[in-house]
Amino acid sequence: MSKYEGRWSVVKVDVEEGIAWVTLNRPEKRNAMSPQLNREMIDILETLELDDDVQVLVLTGAGESWSAGMDLKEYFRETDGKSDVFQEKMRRDCSQWQWKLLRFYNKATIAMVNGWCFGGAFSPLVACDLAIAADEAVFGLSEINWGIPPGNLVSKAVADTMGHRAALYYVMTGETWTGKQAAEMGLVNKSVPRAQLRDEVKALAGKLLEKNPAVLRYAKHGFKRCRELNWEQNEDYLYAKVDQSNGRDPEQGRAKGLKQFLDDKTIKPGLQSYKR
Repeated sequence: MSKYEGRWSVVKVDVEEGIAWVTLNRPEKRNAMSPQLNREMIDILETLELDDDVQVLVLTGAGESWSAGMDLKEYFRETDGKSDVFQEKMRRDCSQWQWKLLRFYNKATIAMVNGWCFGGAFSPLVACDLAIAADEAVFGLSEINWGIPPGNLVSKAVADTMGHRAALYYVMTGETWTGKQAAEMGLVNKSVPRAQLRDEVKALAGKLLEKNPAVLRYAKHGFKRCRELNWEQNEDYLYAKVDQSNGRDPEQGRAKGLKQFLDDKTIKPGLQSYKR
């Protein structure tokens, strides 16, 4: 039995061999994100971040969908007439886990896109460090068909990953695309047949588990920040991340790596990791 069995209602969490498999578990709603799901995901991310048994987090969906985006009934129809404070709280919960926590999470994250991925689901998809999709997955920015523009940070997410022309095309037409097309345009790292998806993600997670977790954290955070800074700011920031990594790494990976390369001559850093 998973140590988190039954702790949350609409999200399932299993921890196996350093990997937390986090599954959005509303298959009857295509895993659409509800206020309850958002509250649970905040708690889950904060809990797993402090769990020493977890080094890699995989986010996926139950059944045939990754997530169909926001639950339109619970977020729009059922909240009509609610106070501004209530509306702001719902928006804050969305942002809190979908990008504020997930984008700079202190552990490696992988989106395992097993099926439908629509609308608001693009925010957590892009916030994850890496993403692998099933060839059969279906992606779509269908908001235009509902008479609304993309919400939250969806436009920012697709602009950063899909490129200007592709992102605008799908935002403006509402057409869908496949996992293979998602890989071609850079929205995901790779697309494989659905039957191979879990094994492919597990293999990728295994590669990340081999790395020094402190250095991995500073490397990914440095990269994400540097896309938003100018060259002068980047020089200061990235040197600071290197110093932070060297000072806070309990494994002292830099010293081990240099020793194994320069003194022991047992590794080739361009081709392999140092021996932890």
